[in-house]
Amino acid sequence: MLPLTHNADSFAYLADEIPSRLIDQGESWSWLLAPELAGRVALQADPAIGAIDAALAVRASGLMEFQDIGNLSIEEIDGLIEILIQYRQRGHFAGFWSTFAEAAQLMLRKQVVIQSIWSPAILELERAGLKPQLASPREGYRAWFGGLALSRLVEGRARDAAYDYLNWWLDGWAGATMARQGYYISNPERARQYMSEGEWAYWYNGKRAAVLVGPTGQQRSLAGQLRDGGDYAARMGRIAVWDSVMDEQNYLVRRWGEFLRAQ
Repeated sequence: MLPLTHNADSFAYLADEIPSRLIDQGESWSWLLAPELAGRVALQADPAIGAIDAALAVRASGLMEFQDIGNLSIEEIDGLIEILIQYRQRGHFAGFWSTFAEAAQLMLRKQVVIQSIWSPAILELERAGLKPQLASPREGYRAWFGGLALSRLVEGRARDAAYDYLNWWLDGWAGATMARQGYYISNPERARQYMSEGEWAYWYNGKRAAVLVGPTGQQRSLAGQLRDGGDYAARMGRIAVWDSVMDEQNYLVRRWGEFLRAQ
């Protein structure tokens, strides 16, 4: 696989809706399970992401420990799901989203004030006039990466075209476009050639934002703000867990489905 985009993810919240008790304690994954926010919390519906966010919240809340939070055992999956079902039955979770557009709508409709988030959802919320805060949890981020791979059967002109496409991703323009929605690229110096100094300073160096645009050219309301977590090294140096396919992924998917269906 050719590694390309990656990022350090966490959750977003509406600062005005978070109780001062939590604010005073500092940003934490435990906020996702805070009783004061019951009925106003959403998680990502995919167990490969949502279950890890939930496990980080459970651990940060002192409800359970995990030997390797990125590769849960069957017993750990059972314990995690039982805890989450209890919260679900008490009405703690207001929703579960599959796309960033769904995540944005949950906040726009004021159904939730805190939730797992992807960077494009922040763009949607900004365009609608909301300014959610991206958390830099004291326990660390959940990180991910994505890339592209070629089939061993591809050949001839199709193979040449495929390599052209891989090279296009590394030329710089694509990396700069990804940066404008908060993602990193595996060869940032090439992307820098397609970014303004202000963009590079904010997205990679953690400096205060000047006038910035999003991936489609729309102006973003970030002037004077700092990126959550700081510069690239600071953010990617505080990883609590990487998204991964667990050894017991099939079992996790089945149990996660039980949690989503719980009444």
